[in-house]
Amino acid sequence: MKANWRIAFRLLCMVLSALPVYAADQAAPDAAYQQSFDKWKAELTDDRKQNWASLAGLFWLKPGENKFGADPKNEIVFPKGPAYAGSFFLTGKDVSVKLAPDAHVTVAGKPLAVSKLEPDTSGHPTVLDMGSLRFLVVVRGERVGIRLKDTESEAARNFRGLTFFPLDMNYRVTAKFEPSAGKKTVDVPSVLGDVNATPVAGTVVFQLNGQELRLTDLGGDPGQGLFFVFSDPTSKTDTYPGGRFLDTEPVVNGTVVLDFNRAHSPPCALTPYATCPLAPKENHLQVAIPVGEKYDHAHGHH
Repeated sequence: MKANWRIAFRLLCMVLSALPVYAADQAAPDAAYQQSFDKWKAELTDDRKQNWASLAGLFWLKPGENKFGADPKNEIVFPKGPAYAGSFFLTGKDVSVKLAPDAHVTVAGKPLAVSKLEPDTSGHPTVLDMGSLRFLVVVRGERVGIRLKDTESEAARNFRGLTFFPLDMNYRVTAKFEPSAGKKTVDVPSVLGDVNATPVAGTVVFQLNGQELRLTDLGGDPGQGLFFVFSDPTSKTDTYPGGRFLDTEPVVNGTVVLDFNRAHSPPCALTPYATCPLAPKENHLQVAIPVGEKYDHAHGHH
């Protein structure tokens, strides 16, 4: 019997020693922080459900005419609607549309027949509605396409929400902001296979688990808030493989707070119809960040 207890004790010690070091000494949040985090998470969840789970297609246009509708003979096949709804015409990066009489397409509630379409990069895109389908032009580098949403999406109705690590205030740190000189850029890869030169506002330097780390901002504004895409060792097991997004508040007196509890997956973790940036090599951290949003490697979208 004593031998069995000794074996059991040794096994328990082995299990405990194998647990990640970061699981110990977690710093719990206070009630005000918990309330603020819950509000932020609810807003993120709603955005993911309404704007990303409901996506139903992403179609890259070829130069000239691109017929679209529910008929498989069209170049662009919608999941529902008229067999032939009309044609998109691509000239350079400009897109216009000519609609079939029975398409019943509206823009801001008004009927549309023929029109040039403003893309998402314009800041005021033309959003077309056809029944429960909603679509617009997207420009990604040299690619020009149509992104389609279904407002009656089953995937959106069945959206299960987001999963996060437990909150740990040890991963809410104050970083020193080092502004970039001139017009510095970094090469940022995307899920499309493109690499885009992205403006850099600066770099943040901070301490985490006894190590000095750096992250490069990607297109943020110190006066409004910085934006990072980073990866870390958890990307191989518990978080999105391409890296996670992190937004900050404005830089104040040369410092900025990095709250990794709010690190979240890009929309590409949810849908194949998003076009997300991936973590550039400058932002591949070697220290695990076991907070923020988790990702199901077995069942999630890569």
